[in-house]
Amino acid sequence: MRMRIIFMLTCLGVLFMHTTARGQFSNESPARRTLTKVGTTAGQFLKLGVGARALALGGAYVAESNDISTIYWNPAGLALLNGSEVQFSYTRYLADIQYNFVAFGTNLGTWGTLGAAVYYVDSGEMPVRTVMQPEGTGERFSARSLALQLSYGRFLTDRFALGASLKYIRESIWHTSASTVALDVGIRFVTPYDRLRLGASISNFAPKMRLQGRDIWFSVDPDPQQEGNVEVVNAAYLLDYFPLPLLFRVGIAWDMVQTTDHRLVLITDAAQPNDNSEYMNFGAEYRFRELVALRVGYKNAFEVDGEQGLTFGLGLNLRLRGALRMKFDYAYADFGRLESTNWYSLSLTF
Repeated sequence: MRMRIIFMLTCLGVLFMHTTARGQFSNESPARRTLTKVGTTAGQFLKLGVGARALALGGAYVAESNDISTIYWNPAGLALLNGSEVQFSYTRYLADIQYNFVAFGTNLGTWGTLGAAVYYVDSGEMPVRTVMQPEGTGERFSARSLALQLSYGRFLTDRFALGASLKYIRESIWHTSASTVALDVGIRFVTPYDRLRLGASISNFAPKMRLQGRDIWFSVDPDPQQEGNVEVVNAAYLLDYFPLPLLFRVGIAWDMVQTTDHRLVLITDAAQPNDNSEYMNFGAEYRFRELVALRVGYKNAFEVDGEQGLTFGLGLNLRLRGALRMKFDYAYADFGRLESTNWYSLSLTF
């Protein structure tokens, strides 16, 4: 009875945060609500996803997540880790943007599972251009994004797991930067029909962030028509505050085939962001003796004006020595007119 009450309270908490996300734009006039919400949030790198396995499945991972990359999708999945795991993930994203992800998690037995992760995005150096010098001033600048995350997941019963994450997020461009702290919460439940799993999470619940730095400062003469003691006044551009991309996910995973040698799982997620239309992700994974995996998916289906679509990939799971195993995963993701991206992940479990 006690566990049922905890489960209900947790679901109500996630539902409350989801309702808060929906209400973020509820005070706007009907005319403004007809406008697109794309580009209204900061921290866009938080929407890219991590882990080649999850990306090959179209990002449908909130209910299936059972490796260290779950630290991004659903922190409740950390409870499923046996022993320890470290993962390195890399992709050269659109426009040659480099995206790196490193995560580590370890099971503490009855104390639950603790995890940590680093996300780093680097646009590379670009020339500084102005209206008067469109070919460049000789200076160079870069845009970078960083997130440091600490997560915890634990089984409350043999079927129900709860997880949470705390993230420090920082974005910078040239000499300006913005930072904030965000919260993620997730739940995972194995139904009485053991082949069916449910998951839900809400990510990036945080206060708004605003750029600060010397690039917004300038000097101005308040009245060039008059002479006096005050000819130059230091001033600054008044920049706006922007929220993070708050995202609510709910998903289901079903083991359609589960034998000693073969496993076929079908997965689907539904997501509601605060800066775009609702969408769904679909994925399917076939595993042979837990050694080789083939995956296919479709990302952001039904999204208004979306460019994402087909995904696929493969995975290898090799035993090196004793309990030490190495996993290599690859994913391909189509971005329509923006071409495609390739994702690579290397994991060690011990």
